[in-house]
Amino acid sequence: MTDAATPVLSSVEGPILINAVGPNQKFLNGYLAWLRNEKQYSELTAENYARDLKHLFELTGDTPLDSLKIHQIRRYIAQLHSKGLGGRSLARMLSAWRGFFNYLMRDHGLTDNPCVGLRAPKSPKTLPQALSPDEATRMVDLPTDTTEAVRDKAIFELFYSSGLRLAELVDLDPMQLDLISGEVRVTGKGSKTRIVPLGQFAITALQAWLAVRNQLAKIDETALFVGQRGSRISPRVVQLRMKQWGIKQGITSNVHPHLLRHSFATHLLQSSGDLRAVQEMLGHASISTTQVYTHLDFQYLTKIYDAAHPRAKRKL
Repeated sequence: MTDAATPVLSSVEGPILINAVGPNQKFLNGYLAWLRNEKQYSELTAENYARDLKHLFELTGDTPLDSLKIHQIRRYIAQLHSKGLGGRSLARMLSAWRGFFNYLMRDHGLTDNPCVGLRAPKSPKTLPQALSPDEATRMVDLPTDTTEAVRDKAIFELFYSSGLRLAELVDLDPMQLDLISGEVRVTGKGSKTRIVPLGQFAITALQAWLAVRNQLAKIDETALFVGQRGSRISPRVVQLRMKQWGIKQGITSNVHPHLLRHSFATHLLQSSGDLRAVQEMLGHASISTTQVYTHLDFQYLTKIYDAAHPRAKRKL
């Protein structure tokens, strides 16, 4: 068995190297191509699957994939768990591995999926974090003294105004915006399209960005948001810029794109109480996914109650 060239997926934080050997190289490339072309998964989602498969290849070493048994996969999961990976991360990883082996069974004659029937260790249930309204305002109230800052403000306002996922935002083109009607057409998970309203602050920030976009964008670039090289901005750049701005704006939380999505959902639910509307705007297939924000909202109300109600606390 000879070593094949190592496949590389582009990433701003550096290439994602997948150490695949021999036929594994072909299987990996085929699976990632299938995810992108047949399943219509975004590049960001494909990169996440690639990272999960990287763990599998590191753990299996030279062991042929068609000889793996369930007890070996169980041992791999236990090893990762002992290194600090939580239940959610391991469940996602198992799902990626299971899908990969299903692909091998369907297209490459593998007879058994060693991941079937395995479950990841359970993790304590945690609620999504959200910024306070004051913190969210500080996060989007950026100085706009550079072209990049104008872009960043538009990105942050759009996250907080419309609750987009990171992959949805970086995939946007200007033609998906309707600034007159105050709407953005978003393609989400499963290639499902939804229309999400834009707030006035987001509209103003987007107008300011579109006025200077050509200073960064290549002539033939179709992306709404672009990076320093003039092409479509990468998810990693958005994450890094948001983290940097969070520090500059004095936000003590670890600021990331999903935090603004959580903040959007939490603040909207606190104001409206309309769970169905929040579900629609977030693009959740099931309302049970959205219901986690009702628990977050209850926590917020409990804090107010404890601080304000004269009977909330017992005297010692």
